[in-house]
Amino acid sequence: MSTSTDTLVVGAGQAGIAMSEHLSRHGVPHLVLERDRIAERWRTARWDSLVANGPAWHDRFPGLTFPAISPDGFVPKEEVADYFEAYARKFDVPVRTGVEVTRVTPNQGRPGFTVETSQGTIDAQRVVAATGAFQTPVIPAIAPQDERFTQLHTADYRNPEQLPEGAVLVVGAGSSGTQVAAELNRAGRQVYLSVGPHNRPPRAYRGRDFCWWLGVLGEWDNEVRRPGSEHVTIAVTGARGGYTIDFRELAHAGVTLVGRTESFVDGVARFASDLRANLDAGDANYLALLDDADAYAERNGLDLPPEPEARVIPPDPDCVSNPLAELDLAKAGITTIIWAAGFSQDYRWLEVDAFDADGKPSHQRGVSSEPGVYFLGLPWLSRRGSSFIWGVWHDAKLIADHIAKMRDYLARYDSPGSVSATPSASDAASSTDSRPRRVS
Repeated sequence: MSTSTDTLVVGAGQAGIAMSEHLSRHGVPHLVLERDRIAERWRTARWDSLVANGPAWHDRFPGLTFPAISPDGFVPKEEVADYFEAYARKFDVPVRTGVEVTRVTPNQGRPGFTVETSQGTIDAQRVVAATGAFQTPVIPAIAPQDERFTQLHTADYRNPEQLPEGAVLVVGAGSSGTQVAAELNRAGRQVYLSVGPHNRPPRAYRGRDFCWWLGVLGEWDNEVRRPGSEHVTIAVTGARGGYTIDFRELAHAGVTLVGRTESFVDGVARFASDLRANLDAGDANYLALLDDADAYAERNGLDLPPEPEARVIPPDPDCVSNPLAELDLAKAGITTIIWAAGFSQDYRWLEVDAFDADGKPSHQRGVSSEPGVYFLGLPWLSRRGSSFIWGVWHDAKLIADHIAKMRDYLARYDSPGSVSATPSASDAASSTDSRPRRVS
């Protein structure tokens, strides 16, 4: 494969599909490359029972609803993947699957980039890295080098039957770790859950989902994280119809809570003495959102039933009152450690000047420090909502608008003698159907 295109989009997950829709609306010729299938991570890098964390009315693109799913329901992972495939067909996304991008380098003495792939070379004026935030599962360096224990990341966890018999230590209490721990507990496993700093919104309050509350309160549009919250995870779930995560309730149901995992020495895990502080901070975050919701309802005269029982915090279980400082894994019967430690990004293929000193993408709302290179699908790309499906769609629009604007500038450079008569890229898109033909 040797070809050229105006804009090359790398990745055909939710970010790449959204990017293609907006580029097509602007009449920008483009190509989307995906090394696997469309939305592959939703199918093969998630556990069997996973559902979307937001309701179907919220976690979707504007151009298509989820078929056969109640707007207030939570969509299973396979149906999420099917949705993106259907969206790609609906908007005639020019996608080529089974093609891996291996290297992108800037052209010298001429604009654009040379893109090396598993099937040939592409010359592209612009490149959008739409590979998202969930690229490389992270297992921290503290993981014990001990063959007695099966160790896996939540990206490789599928169901309780997959694991060997015995107790399980789950390290990380964001949405993934908490949902996996709860599932294992319901399956009859003895579970230890290592809880670090976290936020935990109510699943619903006064008859409205937390996604709705964050919307009307303007929280989704926050552009800057509050200081100190950079590494705070969010514990929320749509599993089993959706419910509010409360770690004390989880402990009363049989899960043993421990503090943040600090080290493993000779088969003994050691935990920080921060369990109660982490739970209290999570409770404070939870109650603060209830306060904001009550104030908004009163100020706007909303007819939403009060819910005083939502403010009841369960009593401390024994594992909180007398927290473990360490745990001999073998003596506790632990045979498996599941790491819910998040993901890192891998941009080794992108050899451009678009990264800071720590190797992280350097950008403003997805527009990188390297002209012609864009990032899409990252948390907090433009706002708090960027990590949600609908947020990716809006971020893609911002980037497509920027690309159309830059094409307009270049069009005026190419025709310097007729600036006033030169139509913009957006003008041209509105006067003719210049969407690229879909590539099968």
